[in-house]
Amino acid sequence: MPKISTKGQMMPESPIRKLVPYAEGAKKRGVKVYHLNIGQPDIEMPQIMRDTLKNFNDKVIEYSHSAGILSYRERLCTYYQKHDIHISPDDIIIAAGGSEAILFAFQTCLNPEDEIIIPEPFYANYNGFAISSGVTVKPIISDIKDGFSLPPISAFEELITPKTKAIMICNPSNPTGYLYSREELESLKEVVKRYDLYLMADEVYREFCYDGTSHFSVMNLEGIENNVILIDSVSKRYSACGVRIGAMISKNKEVMATALKFAQARLSPPSLGQLVSEAAIDTPDAYFEMVMNEYLDRRNIVVELINKMEGAFCPMPKGAFYTVASLPVDDTDKFCQWLLEEFHYQGETLMLAPASGFYSSKGAGKNEVRISYVLNVEDLKKAMKCLEEGLKKYPGRTV
Repeated sequence: MPKISTKGQMMPESPIRKLVPYAEGAKKRGVKVYHLNIGQPDIEMPQIMRDTLKNFNDKVIEYSHSAGILSYRERLCTYYQKHDIHISPDDIIIAAGGSEAILFAFQTCLNPEDEIIIPEPFYANYNGFAISSGVTVKPIISDIKDGFSLPPISAFEELITPKTKAIMICNPSNPTGYLYSREELESLKEVVKRYDLYLMADEVYREFCYDGTSHFSVMNLEGIENNVILIDSVSKRYSACGVRIGAMISKNKEVMATALKFAQARLSPPSLGQLVSEAAIDTPDAYFEMVMNEYLDRRNIVVELINKMEGAFCPMPKGAFYTVASLPVDDTDKFCQWLLEEFHYQGETLMLAPASGFYSSKGAGKNEVRISYVLNVEDLKKAMKCLEEGLKKYPGRTV
């Protein structure tokens, strides 16, 4: 029998999806499962997007330009201008979700065996994208005790070798919900300048910042314009994950011209998705105010209830709709599977994502879980009750 590729053997399972068979088994047994494992919002996408789909009557869905429909890229420039990001359509390549945009960035800027430094825990698929591109991730651990703030700049410099070509961040963060301050980003800028690195920033949760905080984009860091690559997506912003439209953005002309060759090789991004996403730019501010208030209520109830559980700790995230919590258990991979296989509370249980899958350092995150607070408040209360009762009965409890 022929062997599969080395890359295939190295590709990690998704920590978000690997427990799906156990969840399906629980449902077959009649157990209700609250899904806090995946960032799939239950909030309706804007009416303007739904109307665009409803009114679409073209008889042929054609290929678009490989960089994306020009009118969409032009409209995106007006969106970014509202966020004090000033770019032109030529600075944008539309991708099939933020995932493809990251792949374009890695393949454009990094050679096989080059190194990229990423604060961890980080979005699990960064590991997969790195393996696909032959790139080595050099993780730098952030600490739950200080809310997963940016590690000291000296720690970044200790990791830099001749193979280091880039630093990557997610701001606000998936999975932690941490929001990097302007001061933290300015300190990163100095490292990027000193070693002439790329700075890649996944900013797909830009709209979701809480407690009077505001988002500062890497696109506004002065003096490293040719080093910065922005990754973006409509998935979470408009509750439209299945639309599969993202973007790679940079003012570096050589980078964008090279990335376009990769974009041409996959022909074009989804045409219908671009039409819907272009319409979304006219989403009224009231929509985002409603969404923000809803997520704020959800965040507050999750953090409050977890911190009332004996031995558990959850920092207060300032952005996105995720948080990472530490639990008094021996191994959250085992605990999350146990919740689905062997436990229920009054016929209900919950599905969490073990945080070990969001770390690249071996053994890290073994007592942590990522929680997506994407369900309504009443369901979140019930899910947290299941978690509380599960912690009381789990045989591998450590406190």
